[in-house]
Amino acid sequence: MAVAARSGFVARGLIYVLVGVLALRIALADDHRQADRGGALEELAGRPFGAAMLWVVGAALAGMGLWRLSEAVFGGPGPRGDKPSKRIAAAARCVFYGFVSFSVLSYAVGRRGSGSGSSDRGTRDVTAMVLGRPGGQWLVGLAGAAVVVAGLWMAVRAVRKKFRKDLRTDAMSREAERFTDFFGVVGGAARGVVFAVAGVFAVVAAVRHRPGKAKGMDDTLRAFRDLPAGPWLLALIALGLTAFGVFSWCGARWRRL
Repeated sequence: MAVAARSGFVARGLIYVLVGVLALRIALADDHRQADRGGALEELAGRPFGAAMLWVVGAALAGMGLWRLSEAVFGGPGPRGDKPSKRIAAAARCVFYGFVSFSVLSYAVGRRGSGSGSSDRGTRDVTAMVLGRPGGQWLVGLAGAAVVVAGLWMAVRAVRKKFRKDLRTDAMSREAERFTDFFGVVGGAARGVVFAVAGVFAVVAAVRHRPGKAKGMDDTLRAFRDLPAGPWLLALIALGLTAFGVFSWCGARWRRL
């Protein structure tokens, strides 16, 4: 199970690095490629041995899902790893990584719409469907608020270096600790900011009852570019997402399992 988990961290890191690179291209050259998971898969597929890499990434993410499932069933590491809240969070992550793995493997077998569909279009479609139901505005608004809170929690947790409790710091050299701390703080903060901003757009969509106001990762990142000094701000966010990818690779080496 440890091998499955560590390979999952490597795959997650690769996706975030690719998303960061795509976002940086948008900041510097107004690139029209998607800066989200779909864009990352398209970028990977276009490289030498890209098809094989898609299978590897999909399988690795499935391994991440299995590891999270084991945490949900048996509890995670540490004295508080078997808390109900920890098990529920692990189960939710299992479902998430199972879905991501399925989308990547679907893309690998040729179902391009499954893995590389626009996150923006998918977000708008789901938002429109929910808004069309009774109480839909409240559901979308609450979901958006939850994403805002989750994003802020991610950012604050990263800045406070809370991720260190999940790492085998006793086995790390001083240089490895500093390296991991830097990429964990920068990457986690950037990731949290992106999540929080995406949640704000969902709340706006609910308040105005306009599904088009909801944004996936690609449109959320492009929204940074439209602000004053936007290209530079987006470039910083892009580098932050790339940093989170590197931090994921550190997790593959030092994560406590």
